[in-house]
Amino acid sequence: MLQEGISKGAVAIPAEPMRRQKRIDRRFLIKFTNALIGWMVPLVIVMVWQAAGALGWLNPILLPTPLAIWNELVHLTSTGELIQHLGISSWRALLGFLLGGSLGLAAGIWVGFSYKAERLVDPSLQMLRTLPHLAIAPLFILWFGFGETSKILLIAKGSFFPLYVNTFLGIRSVDNRLFDVARVLQFSRWDLIRRLIVPASLPNIFLGIRLSIGVAWLGLVVAELMGSSSGIGYIINDARSFSWTTVVFVGIIVFALVGKLSDSLVKWLEGRLLRWQDSYKGGDKS
Repeated sequence: MLQEGISKGAVAIPAEPMRRQKRIDRRFLIKFTNALIGWMVPLVIVMVWQAAGALGWLNPILLPTPLAIWNELVHLTSTGELIQHLGISSWRALLGFLLGGSLGLAAGIWVGFSYKAERLVDPSLQMLRTLPHLAIAPLFILWFGFGETSKILLIAKGSFFPLYVNTFLGIRSVDNRLFDVARVLQFSRWDLIRRLIVPASLPNIFLGIRLSIGVAWLGLVVAELMGSSSGIGYIINDARSFSWTTVVFVGIIVFALVGKLSDSLVKWLEGRLLRWQDSYKGGDKS
């Protein structure tokens, strides 16, 4: 009996690592499958596009083939021109996002905590939020010139409002019954913020960050197209003047890829910090 128990225990020891490895492999397979599904539509579009161009159905000046765009991308990258302008654009977007996003976060926290502040400043901020970039850009150029200040402030203006609105909504969406529990537990104001309001508001805040990053890239495009001598927007505007459509597409693709990369980075960070959140993932998930 003792030997039988020992043999059974010896067999059971490696079972848990094997089950853990199977779970890891299954998660990896699901992630790989999801990524493959996500690339199916773009790949089909590119293949149809390339085939239509090769058959002569498309005007190469108005709509060049993906292969021609890829060759232009390789050329601009090899010369270093694309990397240089991308670095300038990324720096502008980062500064604008940090300025506008930090102010939006601070304003959202202030207005979210104070009903008086909401009545005082929220109507004006909501009115300013509806102003489009193209309407504000000429004023910024008149006030601050064609230098970096006008571009960064225009990007900051766009980055401010998504983070402000979502932070405000995140704070106001906290269940009021949790505040009753906090009063019973005699939380200090700092404990209330640190242990209740911030964790409950984090999903909305991360949503605001993702939206602010997207708007920052949109503001960057407007700022560089309105007047600039460097950056990806400048490349697009300059290529448009000479009908270099392949270069225009390269600039658009670079904006799309960098924007997607920054959004994925924030989404990954959100997943790491909000692992405790038990939210709905979709009814058809494998």
